Amino acid sequence: MREIVLDTETTGLDPRRGDRLIEIGCIELVNRIPTGREYHQFINPERNVPAEAEAVHGLSTAFLLDKPLFTEVADAFLEFIAGDTLVIHNAVFDVGFLNAELERLAGPALSMSRVVDTLQLARRKHPAGPNSLDALCKRYGIDNSKRIKHGALMDSLLLAEVYVELLGERQGNLGLSTERSRLRARGDAGRAAVRGPRPVPLPPRITDEIMAAHRAFIETLGPKALWKRFFAPADSL
Repeated sequence: MREIVLDTETTGLDPRRGDRLIEIGCIELVNRIPTGREYHQFINPERNVPAEAEAVHGLSTAFLLDKPLFTEVADAFLEFIAGDTLVIHNAVFDVGFLNAELERLAGPALSMSRVVDTLQLARRKHPAGPNSLDALCKRYGIDNSKRIKHGALMDSLLLAEVYVELLGERQGNLGLSTERSRLRARGDAGRAAVRGPRPVPLPPRITDEIMAAHRAFIETLGPKALWKRFFAPADSL
């Protein structure tokens, strides 16, 4: 099962008032495990970035001037997300901006029917809140210390871990998200140490005395005890 965790950054809060998309970050999940495939793109919004928006995400008008327009990256973005489920925190906001950009290109809108809104999941699971991304990271012990400002790719990485926690499927990915988070905090993402076999096997922890005591206990259970079938005759040991 393929899913895409997605986040955006924008020049403001309302695309109907001229605010535009300036960053898209996506993480591919297969069976709820990150595959390492990502899509990340800064976008020239063709307008100034207000100071209050820059204070949130750190993306300035000058920084975005030489970035491609949405029309130049739309095909690659749509190819990456394909027809798969989109996992988004506060999805109405991000989908609203994406659809505003797609509408300018006369392209098909993204349907909310293909979206999993993690904010709604969090509100159902934790009705008392808070349910911001930062609050959920704190709740689940996910390291977000690198999140000094909002960023679409970083937020998607964090949301991928939060999503698994919200679904109660941490065990399903064998704790790999925790390890990935630890490595990212150390700056070692993608460079985990290769662990080989032990040079000397560990000694057995069950001694002859323990085995003898266990056998003596089994003998007290009677001749038909189920556990006797798992023991070889004493004189064969």
